[in-house]
Amino acid sequence: MARHGDTAWTLSGQHTGLTDIPLTEAGELNAQRLGEPLRGQNFVRVFTSPLRRATRTCELAGFGAVAEIDSDLVEWNYGQYEGLRSEEILAKHPGWELFRDGGPGGESPAQVGARADRVVQRVRAVGGDVLLFSSGHFLRVLAARWLAIEPGAAKYFLLHPASLSVLSYEHRLSEPPIRLWNDDRHLARHLSNCRQLRTSR
Repeated sequence: MARHGDTAWTLSGQHTGLTDIPLTEAGELNAQRLGEPLRGQNFVRVFTSPLRRATRTCELAGFGAVAEIDSDLVEWNYGQYEGLRSEEILAKHPGWELFRDGGPGGESPAQVGARADRVVQRVRAVGGDVLLFSSGHFLRVLAARWLAIEPGAAKYFLLHPASLSVLSYEHRLSEPPIRLWNDDRHLARHLSNCRQLRTSR
């Protein structure tokens, strides 16, 4: 699973559900770097959210030509909370939690979980590795449902932009562990290289 690169709202902390905004310049660079650890991998199918922050990340990572659009991979519909920061929501609704309460006029955790269940079913029907491009909150719910736990448990899985995660099996379909989570070392290496270059100048 690949989360899309940064957008302006990722940086500002605004809830970005169905608002179709582009990647920032840095987000595009990180999307390209996301492709580095994926090179040489043999994916039988590649699916992406239809939102352009995901499709552009998919393209820049090198999979645009083979990707299929899957509308179930769209980000959470936050309804009336679209575009708001958590602190703005909490100022009006103290105690609100996305993974418990959802967004008024948008999706509930159960509705997002139902979409995630459909994705899990499609992935498990493929005889080989599958690559998914989507957004942070949806991918967190997808991981929870992969493990057959409640969508609300997704609050425990943080996920950075342009990160990679691997959902897998141990022995059979009924034993689905997380093999890798929130791996952004491909970005950290670049940042480290930049620091070294600045230091050497």
